[in-house]
Amino acid sequence: MHRVTLITVGTLKESYLSDAATEYKKRLSAFCDLREVNLPEEKIADENDPRAVAAALSREGEKILAAVPAGAPLVALCVEGKELSSEEFSEAVGRFGDAAGVLAFVIGSSHGLSPAVKEKAALRLSYSKMTFPHQLMRVVFLESLYRAYTIRAGKRYHK
Repeated sequence: MHRVTLITVGTLKESYLSDAATEYKKRLSAFCDLREVNLPEEKIADENDPRAVAAALSREGEKILAAVPAGAPLVALCVEGKELSSEEFSEAVGRFGDAAGVLAFVIGSSHGLSPAVKEKAALRLSYSKMTFPHQLMRVVFLESLYRAYTIRAGKRYHK
């Protein structure tokens, strides 16, 4: 059973999103040992100042990288990443997880991820060229991870 760490920046504030995330985490427990690390979003005095945003992303990046378990391949969710089908994602989860026994995924803050995190990623994954709220992305990701494991297990969930 893979040990999976999901590192997120920011909190789930809406109960309907929290309920959906809880449901997928429960379902995932049959396939992997999922651990969550929720980091606070850095405060930015002036969000129109690119240097202030970059500094905040850098601080978040340091905390993210410190939370990645030793030996875990890191998958960074970012808009400039590679788009995969559900089957391709399932194959990647299997390849990374089987090789290391542990893997980590990161969903950044509303400002994205620092370049340092992206550089450390074994895979940069994009769900679309569109931007999604990071709270919603957490639920979408958990569903995708559940789907990936059901594909690997040959379950009927994936149609």
